[in-house]
Amino acid sequence: MRALEDDLFPSTPGKVKIERAGGTMNRQLHRCFASTSTMFLWALFLVAMTASYLSFQSFVDTSSKYFAASWGGLHWERQIRASAAPRRPPGSAAGAGMSVLVTGASGFVGAHCSLALRKRGDGVVGIDNFNAYYDPSLKKARKALLTSHGVFVVEGDINDGRLLAKLFDVVPFTHVLHLAAQAGVRYAMENPASYVHSNVAGLVTLLEACKNADPQPAIVWASSSSVYGLNDMVPFSESHRDFTYIDDIVKGCLGSLDTAGRSTGTGGKKRGPAPYRIFNLGNTSPVTVPTLVAILEKHLRVKARKHVVEMPGNGDVPFTHANISLARQQLGYKPATNLDAGLKKFVKWYLSYYGYTRGSKNL
Repeated sequence: MRALEDDLFPSTPGKVKIERAGGTMNRQLHRCFASTSTMFLWALFLVAMTASYLSFQSFVDTSSKYFAASWGGLHWERQIRASAAPRRPPGSAAGAGMSVLVTGASGFVGAHCSLALRKRGDGVVGIDNFNAYYDPSLKKARKALLTSHGVFVVEGDINDGRLLAKLFDVVPFTHVLHLAAQAGVRYAMENPASYVHSNVAGLVTLLEACKNADPQPAIVWASSSSVYGLNDMVPFSESHRDFTYIDDIVKGCLGSLDTAGRSTGTGGKKRGPAPYRIFNLGNTSPVTVPTLVAILEKHLRVKARKHVVEMPGNGDVPFTHANISLARQQLGYKPATNLDAGLKKFVKWYLSYYGYTRGSKNL
């Protein structure tokens, strides 16, 4: 019995206490390590959850920007391709037709050129940023007109290199008609940065996109006669431009596209110098502003209230007179609408669009 008690209960009291203390300590250490491991696992879990949340948030932000963008997506690409597809019969005398990217397509010249190209069977895609230099509602109305004729207009800026690259990736444009620009010479003195952004940087961005396109398109771009500045050698020569009806300008623009040479650098291999030509498009019949006002008075049947001011020292050129001999020779360009006939058509359009209350003092 004693031996059994000795076996079950050792005679040395401290031994039991030491063993119990050691066991308690081991249990505490085990709990400590267990709690540390648990905390570590929780920390890893929280880090993983945070990373997942940030990744998801980034995805949501990116997706939101993508879906909120005014361009991109399969439907958008189908619209671009359909609009860019030529509709001339392949065996027609004029050929299979061109695929033309028109910048500033909702502007005055751009809209008329886009319609003319589409009506003769060419593929046309427009791009316009619809800025507020003048009433954007007029540009929106032109866009609606183009849409009704099967011309898709992208709302975007020619300084957006990603957009331009995407357009050239979706469609192998054969030609670019660059008409987008910040207009108004006097405003350039108030906000020169706007002109640098649109007329300089925008052109460079477009040229770079054309250079990187495969195939490289032929490019036609337009400028104002104001580039001649204070030049006093008239008629203005192409080597250094009067009131011209829109139909005549359209003929000149399309003639430039039709006779443009092929790119010599497609695929990054330069095979020769790029063909480069400059044409004046005008009416070759300078008319004074008082004469223009008198013609408008006749067609509107309203007497103008005239406020004559001196010509500003900077800004508009004092006169324009275009030498169109080169355009006549190479494009067959010949203006057919004189100022009187052109203003009569303009007045008819203006009254039909804006309306006119007879007897009102304001148009």
